[in-house]
Amino acid sequence: MKKLILLLGLILGMAFVSPPAVVAAEAPAPKAEPSLEQRIGDLEAYINNGARAADAADAKVTSKVGGSGPGHNGWMMTSSALVLFMTLPGLALFYGGLVRRKNVLSVLAQCFMLAGLVSILWWLCGYSLVFADGDDLIGGVVGNFKFAFLDGVDSNPNTNYSYWVSHNVFSMYQLMFAIITPALIIGAIAERMKFSALLLFMILWMFVVYFPLAHMVWGINGLMNGVWNPKAAIKAIDFAGGTVVHMSSGWSALILCMILGKRLGFGREPMPPHSMVLCMVGTGMLWVGWYGFNAGSAVAADGIAANAFMTTTLATAVASFVWAMAEYILKGKPSVLGFCSGAVAGLVVVTPATGFINSSGAVFIGIAAGLVPFFACYKLKAWLGYDDALDTFGVHAVGGTLGAFLTGILATASVNSNLAGDAAKANGLAKLIGHGLWIEQLKAIGITMALAIVGTVIIASIVKAVIGLRPTEDVETLGLDLAEHGEEGYHGA
Repeated sequence: MKKLILLLGLILGMAFVSPPAVVAAEAPAPKAEPSLEQRIGDLEAYINNGARAADAADAKVTSKVGGSGPGHNGWMMTSSALVLFMTLPGLALFYGGLVRRKNVLSVLAQCFMLAGLVSILWWLCGYSLVFADGDDLIGGVVGNFKFAFLDGVDSNPNTNYSYWVSHNVFSMYQLMFAIITPALIIGAIAERMKFSALLLFMILWMFVVYFPLAHMVWGINGLMNGVWNPKAAIKAIDFAGGTVVHMSSGWSALILCMILGKRLGFGREPMPPHSMVLCMVGTGMLWVGWYGFNAGSAVAADGIAANAFMTTTLATAVASFVWAMAEYILKGKPSVLGFCSGAVAGLVVVTPATGFINSSGAVFIGIAAGLVPFFACYKLKAWLGYDDALDTFGVHAVGGTLGAFLTGILATASVNSNLAGDAAKANGLAKLIGHGLWIEQLKAIGITMALAIVGTVIIASIVKAVIGLRPTEDVETLGLDLAEHGEEGYHGA
């Protein structure tokens, strides 16, 4: 009996001291927490807008890896609103003030139409065709449908483009660029194109010109993305859209206005702006919004954004002054339109360079922007006789082309480490800064011009054959406001 009691006691004691192996196996393993060093590493990366540190050595640890940074995210949401502000109401009022009063609402309606249309196309597949990674539909030229319907575009960063900005915020920021680019074309064909024709033209133009060009220059696989694509065939740089936005719209605008023909009475009767007040207000809004356009293109609230903010200001102010002073010398009077045109020209020319140049480069660009586009609008337009109603070609095509070229001359790694870092050294871009980058810029300029010109000729010919481009002479004489939209901008005398 005593032996039995001792045996039972031994068994119970062993059970108490050593639980069954199966119980131990089922117990969850404790999760390692990120160390203090790892947390500090992430914090430093956030402040410096660098690659995020590993939050934990154990890959199984679940943590906040991939979360966005509130400061950078906040700046990019603000920048997105500023770029939309450029179109609505900035560009709408700028262009609206420059047309005759019978067509002011047509310009406003066209800007609003593009805001809605392009947003739909962007959601459908436009964003994906520009910024999706993986295998391109056409290598280096057109992306794919990975992000069609913005599927997978959530609040976590897409580290192909930013370590700290939410993917959905980045996509909306880029949408605003896609909206304003075709809206710039409106200035060349104002007062004489059917609303239905413009609608169809813009749908086709986005797919034929804008989406491919934006992918080539900014897409992670783009053949002209010299900063981020190590396999880029052309090592060009474009900080905020000299080729993608201004050259594409400006050269397309020239071709479209030539195919469309001149306004009734052009060259025989005066067609002055109906409200320079609206034009000046719109210009001011464009200037303010452009800080989101240029400084926002750093995709972070960092030192590169700060440099872009400074260079944008200097180039714009100098160009506005120089253009008006050129008028003062040649015409005897500095006009408000001259100040406005100079400001927009400065903004356009500095756009591709703004994150790559220093303050002296910005002043040089401002002087060039005040003189070269002025000459194109004042003399070249008269010599060639085309009816670019609001000087879209002279400012955006000539200015964008000039800016893209000057970027290759004036870019310096001292203000942007992306021009001299490991990636730039690996893909050969670092060697080009100050030593032949302008040649790569010329290649990008040539491809942009070819795509915009050939694409516009084809698209305009299709639209003309299908539904026609121009309204009847009676409609054009009456004005597009009443005929196309059933409204008037002003009532009474």
